[in-house]
Amino acid sequence: MEDKTVISIETVIDFIESHLDGKLELETVANAVHYSKYHLHRMFTDTVGMTIHDYALRRQLTEAAKLLVFSEKPVIEIAFICGYESQQAFTAAFKSMYKLPPAEYRERRAFYPLQLRFSLHRKGMNTEFSKSNIRCAKTEDIPAWMEIVRLVIDGYPCLDEADYLRKLNDAIKDKTALIFNDGDTMIGVMVFSYDTGNIDFMGIHPQYRNRGIQKIFLGKLMEDMLPGREISVTTYRAGDRADTGYRKELQALGFAERELLVEYGYPTQRFVRPPKCKEDSANEK
Repeated sequence: MEDKTVISIETVIDFIESHLDGKLELETVANAVHYSKYHLHRMFTDTVGMTIHDYALRRQLTEAAKLLVFSEKPVIEIAFICGYESQQAFTAAFKSMYKLPPAEYRERRAFYPLQLRFSLHRKGMNTEFSKSNIRCAKTEDIPAWMEIVRLVIDGYPCLDEADYLRKLNDAIKDKTALIFNDGDTMIGVMVFSYDTGNIDFMGIHPQYRNRGIQKIFLGKLMEDMLPGREISVTTYRAGDRADTGYRKELQALGFAERELLVEYGYPTQRFVRPPKCKEDSANEK
């Protein structure tokens, strides 16, 4: 049975994608799709885990970054193409998300997206999940896995697909690549390291981001794969406007802040989850 809310959100996404050259304020989008802005805000955010404002901003800046790297158009022209009324406003928005002014980003000639178009599942979602939904990935899972990666690119700045694929193949061979399925649909992926206890990648399909999948993944890791081990992961630093809620999710899972890092030229921070103790297990029962 198709989810009517998802069909409505797809209409919203279609409108945004076809109007990336304009001002995409909530009221504008709501009027175009005939919803109240309050209802639309709640429906969109609940469905994809991101506000319309954040999605539109990230999509416009991604298109701008693409033009900076793959065209010779002047920065001011790119600003107008991507819905900005001045080069100054565009530069401020671009730098806050990409950590470089447009001209310097262009000089590096290394495009990476902040956000790719959302693709949603129309079928109804299950309400109950457990560790039994998790299995090790196989080589034939890679195409569906990469679809998830592209949907959660907002959490992984500077991701290079070719390099990622090489590491993913190694993780599949080492059985450190895990998949979370809803029936026959892949909804979450994780790569971890036995050596370091680090979660190298964890991505949850946007529609499932508020369904507790991260907690189940972490439970699988701490109870079955790395029992008695400290678990670490890196994410955005505090105050980074590019963060769509990843720090908050980690803190809710019991991770604590550690040292500041720079990965692939991007400022990040390491988070650590202490080993699971008997008290934790008792509290969860």
